[in-house]
Amino acid sequence: MRGARFDLHYRPNEGAGARLGLVIAKKLARRAVLRNLLKRLGREAFRQARAGLPSFDLVLRLAKPVAKAEPPSRRDLRAEIDGLLRRLGERAAS
Repeated sequence: MRGARFDLHYRPNEGAGARLGLVIAKKLARRAVLRNLLKRLGREAFRQARAGLPSFDLVLRLAKPVAKAEPPSRRDLRAEIDGLLRRLGERAAS
């Protein structure tokens, strides 16, 4: 699944719940502070959505560069991650 800045890859697993992996490349987010922020946002969104997600292995990947001149707001980034997780839950339910 693709969003404006992130891709969410998923595959069913044999476990009891969803698991998350994060790929935030230095090439796309140069500053460590920004990379850590993106990881924190991804983990927190996953924690809150985990109960409604199917048993999938998920990889949230930053797909487009984040400009340091005009970085997106935390709210925009979090909304995009939440939207991807919500779409995954809806797709699995149908």
